[in-house]
Amino acid sequence: MKQMTVKEVEALINEGKKFNIIDVREVDEVATGKIPGAVNIPLGLIEFRMHELEKTNEYIMVCRSGARSGRATQFLKEYGFNVMNMTGGMLAWEGKIE
Repeated sequence: MKQMTVKEVEALINEGKKFNIIDVREVDEVATGKIPGAVNIPLGLIEFRMHELEKTNEYIMVCRSGARSGRATQFLKEYGFNVMNMTGGMLAWEGKIE
């Protein structure tokens, strides 16, 4: 499974790189703050909403600690998506939030 650290993700944002972040936390967790531009698809809904994702895009999966996003990364990878997990999750995130 491909992984990125929070520092690597923050560096990409600061460089102005275009990529897609999927936050798999529950709606009430995301309400406390998320990475700017991240799309919230709770882990339990990934299976039902993966039709919204493009297999040609690269996605960075995020959750609170990195465990749920790891499961989402593994699941989507099995369906041919280009995904990677952000290790440490929002607990380790020190960048901007919205």
